[in-house]
Amino acid sequence: MSVLDWSVLAAYFIVMIGIGIWSKGRIATVIDFFTARGKIPWWLAGISHHMSGYSAIMFVAFAAVAYTYGLAMYVWWALTIGLGVGIGAFLWAARWNRLRSKHGVASPLEYLARRYNLPAQQVLAYSGALLKVVDIAAKWVAISILLKGFAGIPIGWGILITGVVTMVYITAGGLWADVLTDFGQFVIQGVAGIAMFLAVLAHLGGVSTLWTMWERLPAGHGDPFAGPYTGTFFLALLFIKTFEYNGGMWNLAQRYMAAPSGSAAKRSALLSSGLWLVWPLILFIPMFAAPLIVPGLANPEEAYVRLAQTLLPQGVIGLVLAGFFSHTMAMVSSDANVISSVITRDIAPVLVRRVRQLTDHAQLTFARVTTFSFVLISMVIAISTEGQGVVLKIVVDLVAATMGPISIPLMLGMLPWFRRSGPTAAIVSWAAGLSVWAYIKWIIESTDQAMVVGVPLVTSLVLYVVVGLLRPENTRDRDELIDSLDSDPAEQPARA
Repeated sequence: MSVLDWSVLAAYFIVMIGIGIWSKGRIATVIDFFTARGKIPWWLAGISHHMSGYSAIMFVAFAAVAYTYGLAMYVWWALTIGLGVGIGAFLWAARWNRLRSKHGVASPLEYLARRYNLPAQQVLAYSGALLKVVDIAAKWVAISILLKGFAGIPIGWGILITGVVTMVYITAGGLWADVLTDFGQFVIQGVAGIAMFLAVLAHLGGVSTLWTMWERLPAGHGDPFAGPYTGTFFLALLFIKTFEYNGGMWNLAQRYMAAPSGSAAKRSALLSSGLWLVWPLILFIPMFAAPLIVPGLANPEEAYVRLAQTLLPQGVIGLVLAGFFSHTMAMVSSDANVISSVITRDIAPVLVRRVRQLTDHAQLTFARVTTFSFVLISMVIAISTEGQGVVLKIVVDLVAATMGPISIPLMLGMLPWFRRSGPTAAIVSWAAGLSVWAYIKWIIESTDQAMVVGVPLVTSLVLYVVVGLLRPENTRDRDELIDSLDSDPAEQPARA
């Protein structure tokens, strides 16, 4: 990397810290810290929702899949998310927002104590929080691998640099800082992604490369399903991503909660869905074409780094690396904020009675300490393991497979069709889904991706519905909660 590249990267870090300091002035209470009090415009919430699904893992592990299998990478990842978010725009986006506007909910799990009971809320909170720590540790490793590839910086130092900057701005600015850095990421990714896209086209012969390169690439690179990424795997991921990206991945629920109204949240979801269907193609086409430019890589995870070093001029490489940082830092800050909300609003008040009696100022301080601690713990895990060979394994196998059992009671609990399913259905479906995943993955040691990912989700879904039918636990209070999520306050008829 040149001095110009380092200057671009340093400027990015300074801007991120500046965003955190500016956002701090907009935070007066813990509600501001976690939901921005519903003041984030729908278009910004939609961009933030879209960008919160990216991390440097895309340019490491996913780049390796694109290098090896081609188009299948877009189909099983971006296409499933785009379709899933589009479905969720009509089912969940507005309901998340109404939980905040009607019930004062600041954490995605806060409503579960009323919808089910306290034990159901707590098991989902604890298991999800532990999952997030491991997930984020993998993302720290991914960005450090990229930094090592570009600049030769050791993995531990790469994790430390990105972690400290993230700690500063997310601890200070809360959700406002998170959303604004997502927008900055959107701009940086746009410039860097288009630069790489144009560089690849120019290198391979122009716009015609888009339809001629497939004949020159290895056989099967243009197939929508290849290797372990079969049609069955696609359907399993579509189910999972529909739950995960509409609130099962807790931080994304916050984007809908932070919009001004339920209808605005729906528009933000539709914007995010459209971006998912189109923009990843621009990012992945260079990765699809990489075997023609940097053939024979022993480690395909280096594909995007090698492309950048081969094709991009000084300064632009620094911008690309800043984009990598922005992906990971935005996602980590998003997760840190939502985990802090779950701990502050759902876990700590149950464990420590004194937390329930904190003043508004003390609650905000506690939220910031929790956010700082979560980022620190994930960094320690990442540094201690260095994540060699585990990045994609964690993200696909662990997160996707276990997110289903965790998210089904959370997501379906808002929908009127599942009002009969109560706390028993929630806990049984959660426990059975995780148990089935552990059995498939660690006892019979299946290597079938569709089975490892899909069976736990189907198990949880079936049991949630069946237990609800056999043992209905709906009550008047639970029914009123569900019914209240069907329309915005202004849309409801006035009561006599």
